[in-house]
Amino acid sequence: MDEDIEEIRQRKLEQLQQQQYAAQAQGAQQEQARAEYEAKKQAILRQILTPEARERLNTLRMTKPELVANVEAQLVSLAQSGRLQTKIDDAKLKALLLQLQPKKRDMQIRRV
Repeated sequence: MDEDIEEIRQRKLEQLQQQQYAAQAQGAQQEQARAEYEAKKQAILRQILTPEARERLNTLRMTKPELVANVEAQLVSLAQSGRLQTKIDDAKLKALLLQLQPKKRDMQIRRV
């Protein structure tokens, strides 16, 4: 009886180890795919943005990473579809960022 319990434990341990190994392998594949996507995205951005515009995006990434990710995704999409005819300079990027920023709400409290 003790041998049966030990055998069940051993099989369960082996099964858990196999599941963990499979999960690690899948995680490594996802990380590699994410790294490849990021490298392709950066290569496209280098082609379509001037150095000043890239610098502005990198600076802005520290304070508003969601906005920068959104802008980068849109720029990459435009570049891949062939709708960008010229490089995006700093002034064009500023205008694009202003358009994409959410509007700020002014809240006033009035005392009666």
